Amino acid sequence: MTVPPRLRRALVRIRRDIAFIAAGMTLHLIPLLLHFWVVVLVLGIVLDPDPDTPVVLAFTLPLLIVAGCGLTEPQRWRFRALCGVELPRLRFSEIKRQFGYNLLIGPLLGVLEFLLLALLLAALAASLVLVWVWLVPGERRLEHGGYATHAAYLTVAGLLALAAVPPLAAGLVRLEIWVGQTLLGVSRSDELARRVEDLTESRAGAVDAADAERRRIERDLHDGAQQRLVSLALNLGLAKATLTDLPPEAREVIDAAHREAKDAIEELNHLVRGLHPAVLDELGLDAALSGLAARAPLPVRLRVDLPAELPQRTAPAVEAVAYFVVSEALTNVAKHAREATRAEVTVTRLGEILRVVIADDGMGGADPAKGSGLKGLAQRVRSVDGTFRMSSPVGGPTMMSVELPCPM
Repeated sequence: MTVPPRLRRALVRIRRDIAFIAAGMTLHLIPLLLHFWVVVLVLGIVLDPDPDTPVVLAFTLPLLIVAGCGLTEPQRWRFRALCGVELPRLRFSEIKRQFGYNLLIGPLLGVLEFLLLALLLAALAASLVLVWVWLVPGERRLEHGGYATHAAYLTVAGLLALAAVPPLAAGLVRLEIWVGQTLLGVSRSDELARRVEDLTESRAGAVDAADAERRRIERDLHDGAQQRLVSLALNLGLAKATLTDLPPEAREVIDAAHREAKDAIEELNHLVRGLHPAVLDELGLDAALSGLAARAPLPVRLRVDLPAELPQRTAPAVEAVAYFVVSEALTNVAKHAREATRAEVTVTRLGEILRVVIADDGMGGADPAKGSGLKGLAQRVRSVDGTFRMSSPVGGPTMMSVELPCPM
């Protein structure tokens, strides 16, 4: 005989709910019995003093305290094994939540579980009353006239009660899961803290992955396309110097190709430096910023104060952010700062903070909310938990201040 799938799922569900409730009743009634024992002992001390009663009470109270903490782990097993609900291990500092569940809410749930299991047993007994009747000898049945009617009523009542047990059990299980997750689960503050920690780690991983990808692209361009362009430019220069008997038109073509190759090399150099300058990895932030200042189209005063007594260099991701902030800021000064004649870059390491300040003597008026370049800078700074500030009043000067965390 094949059991229909819906009936099979219902039977599995009610069996799971009853097992969950029965296991919970055992765990929940232990504190209730301890409570009852403590009350009896206290009443005994008040009403009928006995020298042995305080000793027993002194032994019972530690049991109650141990139950308040020790029943948490069996409860975690019950939720995980029977309902698939994972409850975290609570720290000792969260002992109040364990006491609240095991000693206060748990006994109330135990009473509900006991009543439901009693209803189930009574319903089973009532629905099988006709079977019990037929087990009674015939002479006894004949002595009680009308037993069949009473047995039928009891059977119907038992069947109705039996039909009410599954929804009641499912509701009680849902109530227990909600209470358990509320008191024994992760609190909202802990969940938010864990979420923030996970997001911080994932963001740091994304930043590191993006930085590593930029390094890879820089190496591929430097070792591949750039070398091919250099070889092409050398060959064109050699052809231009040696092939002197060519027609003027051919020499002009070779000369133009040579210039284009050198321009392409220069543009590729700028692109490679924009992705990730090799000097930043080899010589550090000071040397990389010195190269930026030297290539800037306007005079730049650079001051880098990185204490030599620091045990190690700044993190590569932080150095990369500082480099690109200075690079983009100097590019913006050259392109958009009206009447700017000079710029000043100051980089200072103060404990666990790397502070970068870029200032120019232009006419000001820069608005971070309107420029996509400034928005990109602010987002890049925030990617490493840094702060970005900018002051650019009309008439100048403009000052950009960036603070990047550098944990020791």
